[in-house]
Amino acid sequence: MNTRLRPADLAREHGISTQAVRNYERDGFLPPASRTASGYRVYTAVHAAALRAFLALVPAYGHATAGGIMHAVHDDDLGRALTLVDRGHLQLLRDRETLDAVRKAIGHVTAEPAPRPAGAGWSIGELAHRLDVTAATIRAWERAGILVPARNPATGYRVFRAADIRDAELTHLLRRGGYPLAYIATVVEQVRTAGGMESLADALRTWQEKLTARGVAMLDAAARLSEYLRARPPRPA
Repeated sequence: MNTRLRPADLAREHGISTQAVRNYERDGFLPPASRTASGYRVYTAVHAAALRAFLALVPAYGHATAGGIMHAVHDDDLGRALTLVDRGHLQLLRDRETLDAVRKAIGHVTAEPAPRPAGAGWSIGELAHRLDVTAATIRAWERAGILVPARNPATGYRVFRAADIRDAELTHLLRRGGYPLAYIATVVEQVRTAGGMESLADALRTWQEKLTARGVAMLDAAARLSEYLRARPPRPA
């Protein structure tokens, strides 16, 4: 563990610059390095283990949380470090559950033929009747930016067309699943941006791949963090 290493030795392993290594030390992601008489930094295998841990934590938890975990370790507050790790796993679980809920909601919406309102479209009362909700609920979804119905130029009344009805049905299902309006607005916008349910299915597959990659990254980060904890010098009594 007392093998002397230069910044370049640590940097070479990860394909980063020596300045990045010095910055990580400055920011507290690595323990402080000792200095030679001429002022050059001297790193050891402990610093190498710390760098491996931090760089493994970043793709698993994000840069800010990875830094928070390393700061907690260097403050000898292992409880705080593990709490940050636990929160990351909890967020991953929530993201998986959200993905499943969106898939189910889309499945319900696409299981039945999309309604084709006669004429210019449905009124707010007709849409509310279809979903068995109140008109006030529909207006609340509109205020949240989820629904963007057109207006009849002659009367000013809302006109809900096929795409609006699809968005309203998806919103209704997600609300029944307990999701907040702000989140639903994001999902519905993804549907619009993707160009419909089929394109959104491709986006969900990409989302699933990202969640899987994050889960695997968490496993690797846990191993690297454990190695670093074992490599650190014992805490003074």
